[in-house]
Amino acid sequence: MPERTRTQLRVGRLVKAHGLKGALKIELYTDEPERRFTAGAEFSLQVPTSSKWHRKTLTMTDFKVFNGNPVGFFEGIDDRSEAETLVKAVLWVEQDATELPTEPDAWYQHQLANLEVWRDGVMVGRIARIDPMPAQDLLVIANGDTEVLLPFVRAFVPTVDLQNGRVEITPPNGLFEDPDPADAEPEPQGAGRRADAAEADADAPAGDEPEVPEADTDADAEPASEADPAKD
Repeated sequence: MPERTRTQLRVGRLVKAHGLKGALKIELYTDEPERRFTAGAEFSLQVPTSSKWHRKTLTMTDFKVFNGNPVGFFEGIDDRSEAETLVKAVLWVEQDATELPTEPDAWYQHQLANLEVWRDGVMVGRIARIDPMPAQDLLVIANGDTEVLLPFVRAFVPTVDLQNGRVEITPPNGLFEDPDPADAEPEPQGAGRRADAAEADADAPAGDEPEVPEADTDADAEPASEADPAKD
């Protein structure tokens, strides 16, 4: 199959009409607003199929910040009533799928999807998706029929190798292992001894005293030990 050379990135959402001249406040989904929101920038729109804007694009004429709020002006949106028809629309831009963010050690989410995940020379799964979180993003790793969540921080993901399609991880102990049966809670020794004695007593000839094994008091179970990237 030919390698995909173009992709779309989600860069913002129109959240509220601003003023009377068609401006809209923008919720940013990008770390590069000065690059994405410029005069002449064209956006694909994610809107309900019932919207008049379905399958249409929007072209920006100006971008400003008022009281800390990003605000955009667009071609053909000249009054508040028209701006309100775009509230909740998500803005997407087209980009070369191989292009990397300008900041170091950063990647777009689409570049990480389906990469192999390796630990200590063993492949343990593939990246299913990235879940953005307030503190840090989470790698969702498909591991057989389960999904494992791993914070996307350098301590746990020291290497991202896009060229070879893999990431190296150093997860906390126990994250990918099944519980050890030896760590299961043992049956109380006293109860087991009483049950064994009762069964032996029932089978023993009259006059014989069944032998009761002593409990092993040293068999205590040892508990198991426990221990992004750009957002366009």
